[in-house]
Amino acid sequence: MFVIDRRIGALFVIGNLLGDEMELCELIENFCSWEAMVGNRGKLKDFYIPNYILVGGAVPKIKFAPACPVIVFVNTRSGGQLGGELVLTYRALLNEHQVFDLGQTAPDKVLHKLYVALETLKGRGDVLAADIQKRLRIIAAGGDGTAGWLLSVVSDLKLPNPPPIATMPLGTGNNVHFAFGWGKKNPGTDRQSVQYFLNQVKTAKEMKIDSWHIIMRMRTPKEGSCDPIAPLDLPHSLHAFHQVSKTDTLNLEGFQTFRGGFWNYFSMGMDAQISYDFHAQRKLHAEKFNNQLINQSTYFKLGCTQGWFFASLMHPSSRNIAHLTKIKIMKRQGHWEELHISPSIRSIVCLNLPSFSGGLDPWGKPNRKKLRYRDLTPPYVDDGLLEIVGFRDAWHGLALLAPKGHGTRLAQAHRIRFEFCKGAVDHTFMRIDGEPWKQPLPVDDDTVVVEISHFGQLSMLATPSKRSKSISDPASPASSHDDDDDSSNEEEYPEDSGERRKFGASDTFKIPDGIDIAHFS
Repeated sequence: MFVIDRRIGALFVIGNLLGDEMELCELIENFCSWEAMVGNRGKLKDFYIPNYILVGGAVPKIKFAPACPVIVFVNTRSGGQLGGELVLTYRALLNEHQVFDLGQTAPDKVLHKLYVALETLKGRGDVLAADIQKRLRIIAAGGDGTAGWLLSVVSDLKLPNPPPIATMPLGTGNNVHFAFGWGKKNPGTDRQSVQYFLNQVKTAKEMKIDSWHIIMRMRTPKEGSCDPIAPLDLPHSLHAFHQVSKTDTLNLEGFQTFRGGFWNYFSMGMDAQISYDFHAQRKLHAEKFNNQLINQSTYFKLGCTQGWFFASLMHPSSRNIAHLTKIKIMKRQGHWEELHISPSIRSIVCLNLPSFSGGLDPWGKPNRKKLRYRDLTPPYVDDGLLEIVGFRDAWHGLALLAPKGHGTRLAQAHRIRFEFCKGAVDHTFMRIDGEPWKQPLPVDDDTVVVEISHFGQLSMLATPSKRSKSISDPASPASSHDDDDDSSNEEEYPEDSGERRKFGASDTFKIPDGIDIAHFS
């Protein structure tokens, strides 16, 4: 006595209608092959990648092409620490081999292995492998640092047909996520919430985004460690680099070089200091940071205790940006000019996306007359320009909550350089895409140089509620900035080397330029 699956029973009915026993057998065989390929019931076939592509094994007879194959990376240490539950839900809905915990598996290893398999199968005439490679999308579940990490890895690996990336918000700020319409709040981890998010990924549109390369250069100490920054304190997308180039004037013998990249923003000053203190506390007491609202309130309290709201009284002027560094910008190729800023500016932000500090837009919407007067353009995420904004204190930052609020618009540039000489302080704080660090400054006559330059572009996935604007999108014209859409209290202030070709985020596997990944097995 046995129970026949209702779906197979339905196939018998169809076979009887067809009146052909051979066709019935073929129908049932194909169905069983698909069931074997997908596995247990409840799997989402539109997003499913079969085992033979992910881990090898026998190739099934029938190969159903998923509409939106995905690879999911979850940072279980991000934000509210919901990642563990999210991993379990994704693995219940998809093939468990296409869902990865970033705390256990490096994303570059995963993508390298996957693309080698896809290229190998394509070479054997596997149509499904070619289709999956063409439609593949990546989900990065985590905070801003996780999003930047995945973007940097995809850029470094120079994959054939690089997959676009959707970001699932698990962090505290989730600025990248908000800029592309994925929201700021941590998502639900139940099956219904995850399935809703996957359906959003399936219908999301691709959108190009600029990437920015950062190089830090400082003299190697005569005594002590040659690494001025402890490796554990560095963001994922910033690391030591020891190659010396004869063509790069910044890269000299006797100097320590760090390089990396960012996609949303680089900031320096008091905002980065508060972020650094927040990350330090979370690292020491992770169990206290398991709720997004608690994390945000802790962040606010740190801003108060650090004097960000009473900066003129509690923050020494020696830490203000104008006293710390000389800033040069390049508006046109090959022409550097010094950027003069107010002595009261305590934080500076180099912004690529219209989302900072929990989704606020520091640049705002300058009117057309002011754009023309100051030689500015509307802010786009793919125009090769950074928007440079300054803040005096937290009260200045709170102006962003107003409909027409913004920071002090300083400039737009293709390239920016910070030069730090010996001063009254021996360190400052910096942050890229949500990941802060404590940066040593010169104690003698040497100079620390931080230079940011345009690098290239990758594809993000965006929902209809996105805030980011593309220069190639007809729905984002310059004329959308109305003449009266501005506040009246704005302060007005009037050689690429080989080492810039990669961010270095995919440190465990680097493919040389011009080499086809299919040749690696």
